[in-house]
This record gives sequence, C-alpha cells and structure tokens, in this order.
Amino acid sequence: MDDQSSKVLKSLNPNKIILPVLIGLGVFSYFIYAISKELDFDQIVNSITGAHLGWIAAAVLVLIIRDAGYVFRIRHLTDKQLNWLASVYVIILWEFASAVTPSVVGGTAVVVFIINKEGIKFGRSLAYVMLTAVLDNLFFVVASLVTLIVVPAEIFPDTTNNFEVFGVPFSVKGAFIISVCLIGLYTAVMTYGLLIRPRAFKWLLIKATGNRLLKRWRRWAVQTGSDMILASEILQEKRKRYWFYAILSTIFIWTARYFMLNCLIAAFSDINVMEHFLVFGRQIIMWVVMLISPTPGSAGTAEFVFPIFFSEFFKLAAFSGIVAIFWRLFTYYAYLGLGALFLPRWIRRVFQSKKTNEPKKVQEEAKQV
Repeated sequence: MDDQSSKVLKSLNPNKIILPVLIGLGVFSYFIYAISKELDFDQIVNSITGAHLGWIAAAVLVLIIRDAGYVFRIRHLTDKQLNWLASVYVIILWEFASAVTPSVVGGTAVVVFIINKEGIKFGRSLAYVMLTAVLDNLFFVVASLVTLIVVPAEIFPDTTNNFEVFGVPFSVKGAFIISVCLIGLYTAVMTYGLLIRPRAFKWLLIKATGNRLLKRWRRWAVQTGSDMILASEILQEKRKRYWFYAILSTIFIWTARYFMLNCLIAAFSDINVMEHFLVFGRQIIMWVVMLISPTPGSAGTAEFVFPIFFSEFFKLAAFSGIVAIFWRLFTYYAYLGLGALFLPRWIRRVFQSKKTNEPKKVQEEAKQV
C-alpha cells in the first residue's frame, strides 16, 4: 500500500466515528433531559407507541429508494464502468466519509481515491466527483430559490430563534442567506472551471497565487487547474442523454432524501397536504443552513436546529426532540455504522484482490512474449 493510500485510509479510520457519536450522545442526552422536564414518561411512551407504522415503513422505504438512486447515479456517471457491487461500496463509503468530516469540508476528496481504486483512471474519477458536487450544489441553489417563490412566507421558522456560529449571533434567515450565497458562488466558480473555460480558470488560479502572500499555494493552483482541464475534457465528450439522466437522478435523490422526513413527521403527527409542502420546503432551508456546520456530518448542529424548524408540527412541541433522534439515527448514525462495517471489507476487496491478480497478469504477459 503506497503513502497516498495510507493517508486517505487514515482519514477514513473507523475510530473517527467516536467524535460525532459523542457529540450526538451529548445532544440526545440534553434533549431527553429537556423533554423529561416538559413531558412525563407516559406521554413520551404513548406518543411513540401511537406512531403510524405505515408512515414509518414508508420512511424506511424512501430511504432505501434514495440510496438506490445514489447507486444508479454513480454507475450512470461512470458510464457503467462501475458494476453494481462497486457502486454500492462507493456510495456507502462516500456517505461514511461525509459523516466523519465537517459539512463545510465534505468527503468528496476521498471519493476520488475510492473510485480510482475501483479501476477507473484518476482523471475520470476526478471528473465524476466534481460533476456530482456541481449537480448537488446546483440543486441546493435552485431548490432554495424555488422554495422561496412557491412556499408561503412561513418557510422560515420564528425569527426570534437565534443561534451562534463561531460566537456570532445569526437568525435562521441570516444563516440561510449566507449559506446559499456561498454555495451559489462555489457552484458558479466550479461550473466555470469545469464546463465553460477550464484553461482560463487555471490561468486565474496561477495569477491569484503570483504574489508573495499566496505564493506557497502556487503548486496547488497549478495542480488544481490541470485537474480541472483534464476533468473538463472528459465531460465535454458526454451527450445530451448523459446530462439528462445525471440531472434527473440528482433531483430524484434529493427529493427522496427530503421526503423521508415528511414520512417520519407524518408518523407522529397528523399533517395535511399543505403542511407536507411546508415541511418539505423547510428541509431545503434547514439543509442549506446545516452546510456551514464545523462539526463532522453536522453532528449536534442538525439535532439542535431540527426543533427550531419543525416543533410547530407536533401537538407536544417538546416531542420534536424525540423525532430528531429518530431522524438522525436513520439518516446519519446508520451510515457511521455501515461505513465502519464496509470499510475493512472494501480494503480487503480492493488491495488483496490486486495482489492475487498480479501474478496472473505477469503470467499472461509472459505468454504473450
């Protein structure tokens, strides 16, 4: 195993789940303590046992469908160079990498390595990961704007609920505006460099790192610009059908991801059609706000902001903390466990299979000679 592989695998170390789990346990403990002050034990038990099992089953089904959509998309983006098993490994490890890194950083850099080890050349792996990042962020920006236009003014929760980011007080609306502007700027830069003028993008990076203050980033700028040109050349070969399914699968994935929470809230609360639209819209706002979280996988941040957005949909507002726990167990902590389980299997599959295949390749080459 080379140095690069060792460094990447170190960043995927299953021990990294300890920090987000500790953060989550801390937040969950606080929720349980706060809830116990407002609700008695019988109220909590009755609310949980009175859940609509059909909606819970729907939530699990939507979660599975969403993951199937992820597997389909990565296989489509790679022009089916990844088989179904490899695609499943890539998606689970991608979710795991995202779960153990801060939301502002993400786990996409590691995924280039993972896809590359599945037999796809580095340039193509980089192109597919970059394209995925652009598609996802473009969805956030467009969906946010559509939500603000279509859904009523109450899309933002009570503005008196302020919180702090790095000690600076923000309202939910303020955090959303900052997040969506940063995402929009990043998406515009990535789209320009990846799909419009990659060579001009490289030139700008080199020029920007030409002064003394930024000179130490010069090598990074040259490498990033070259990678962008390589990725752009690969993506420019694609036809309209490729782009159609890439965009459609992205919309499908994120719609399923959000609708899962609709099902979960409906399991514990009777909400009408308009409230379903409001819940769906608020998730988009909440997700954008969560992207500025400095904690691994938004651990703690997501649980904290959940009641701010959704407590009004429950007869007992405090019960939203319990639903937040279920939501995070389904959509976050489950992937920490799956990642820790799949990672050793993937390492054996990729690295050991290479070692066993090398003698066969040598024999075949010898026969040809």
